[in-house]
Amino acid sequence: MFAESQIPEPVLFNPLKHHLGYIREFIDDKTESSSLADNKALIKDLKHLGSSVMDIYTGTLTVGNISDQVILHLGKKKTASGEVFSQWTGTGARDSRTIPLSDGSRWVLKYHENSRRFVHVFPARGSMHTFRVKSNTLKSALLYYILVGKDFITGNDLNRVRPLLGLSPVKDPVDAEAIIEMIEIIRSGI
Repeated sequence: MFAESQIPEPVLFNPLKHHLGYIREFIDDKTESSSLADNKALIKDLKHLGSSVMDIYTGTLTVGNISDQVILHLGKKKTASGEVFSQWTGTGARDSRTIPLSDGSRWVLKYHENSRRFVHVFPARGSMHTFRVKSNTLKSALLYYILVGKDFITGNDLNRVRPLLGLSPVKDPVDAEAIIEMIEIIRSGI
């Protein structure tokens, strides 16, 4: 499991939000523990995923590979200091730069106001080796997979875990289908 300390500075990257391989490792780690305290920590971790949409990388680059390639790119562009990086990307809410990595995927670099981790990194929308998902869909799928884990997924089972995240029950078949599809992606890959 990657802790923030294992991702090299100045990179700020949330692999639980943006890296399918890491998501699978996270699930493996969490399904091995089953205490109430672990479940409270799990729910806290999942709530940090926010409430919007995100892009998840499905390629073969590891979290370490992605971080290393971003840092190498910054070195080549001579933008490895916070001040120079912020000038290169801009500091506004919509300011960023997009770079390619070795597998053809594209990644967004955005300035984050932090002296140690100022390079916020996430997959570009529509990039190769990515798919887009709603945050609540991912959170529901993760919690279901870890706490219930049955192969045959029912709406009742999905609705059993959603209140733990403060989410209302799934009533729309399209929403249930999206969660089931996310569970299948986690199980089998893309």
